[in-house]
Amino acid sequence: MEPNASGNACAPGLVPEPGWALHPGPHAAHFSAPAAALLAALMALLALATVLGNALVVVAFAVDRSLRSRVNFFFLNLAVADLLVGGFCIPLYIPYVLTGTWKFGKGLCKVWLVMDYLMCTASVFNIVLISYDRFLSVTRAVTYRAQKDMTRSAISKMALVWVAAFLLYGPAIIGWEYMAKSSILPQGECYAEFFYNWYFLMTTSIIEFFTPFISVTYFNLSIYTNIRKQAKQTLHIFSVTTQWRQNHYRADKVCNAPGQLDLRSTRASRLQLSRDKRVAKSLAIIVCVFGLCWAPYTLLMIIRAACHGTCIQHSLYETSFWLLWLNSAINPVLYPLCHVSFRKAFIKLLCPGKAKIHPHMYSVKASLNHSHSLHLVFAPRRHGAHSKSK
Repeated sequence: MEPNASGNACAPGLVPEPGWALHPGPHAAHFSAPAAALLAALMALLALATVLGNALVVVAFAVDRSLRSRVNFFFLNLAVADLLVGGFCIPLYIPYVLTGTWKFGKGLCKVWLVMDYLMCTASVFNIVLISYDRFLSVTRAVTYRAQKDMTRSAISKMALVWVAAFLLYGPAIIGWEYMAKSSILPQGECYAEFFYNWYFLMTTSIIEFFTPFISVTYFNLSIYTNIRKQAKQTLHIFSVTTQWRQNHYRADKVCNAPGQLDLRSTRASRLQLSRDKRVAKSLAIIVCVFGLCWAPYTLLMIIRAACHGTCIQHSLYETSFWLLWLNSAINPVLYPLCHVSFRKAFIKLLCPGKAKIHPHMYSVKASLNHSHSLHLVFAPRRHGAHSKSK
């Protein structure tokens, strides 16, 4: 397998082939002025969008205390990883791809590679963690809500994501040349020493993409199956309760009738089921975007390695690299589209005047959320109820 411009399995790059002069170094491409300007503008725009979008998520989390639920801690972790992709990884790559030469020295090259691999791997692991948390909240609802010290547990899992992401590539990037007792890195280039090692890359790809993708698919299918089961149970309970009320309705007794509590419980169950459906839908969107951004590169890498780079078009391979970084810019766009809590927080930050004009909009919704949680005390014991919206 041949390296891309950065030698990075995460960052976009240009793969060298005989007669194809877009690889940094001795065979660097000389872009025309308009092409270089356009390429620089597009990369700068991507970096800016990634930084601004994810910074907004971080600031919203810091300012709005209502966002500090366990799952939103995991979204914060994802936003931090994506923020560093746009703020550090992409900017250092721009002059590299435009000039064809790494001008920042070997030390910063190592730092850049470690950061780039770390951020992208952490993004993937955070997606898995978010999916797993939603899986527990829906399929193990009683146990999930009964857990104590959830903030400390969330922070521990967030730290574990970073440790695991670093251990996957970090030691190899730092120590490969010392273990091999030589370096294959030419002067003026920056890519990982192990980039020619097909077996290492295959192993890490299984850990970094295939296993996470299978896991999040399983978690979401389980969530969907559980919610469908709840929907059938809730519909049955609602039908039975309605029939009971029709058969036993008495104007003087209805307020004290046991069926009233059942009906309130059923209403709370239906409201909670609706919230769980929104959770499953929003998570499915995020997971699908993750798959669309990562699958092309991973599959093309395997095919390209098998045929020694002769069966994959360079433009197609190059596009697959850019999709990886594009994922970091897309994630913060998904939050306000998929999660009411983030949408409200963003409105407060970006349009404070609107929040002041309609303050009841937030207090009423908060009150409703609180009342929903009270009603759930009387709801039937159901695996899958979760009182917090993403």
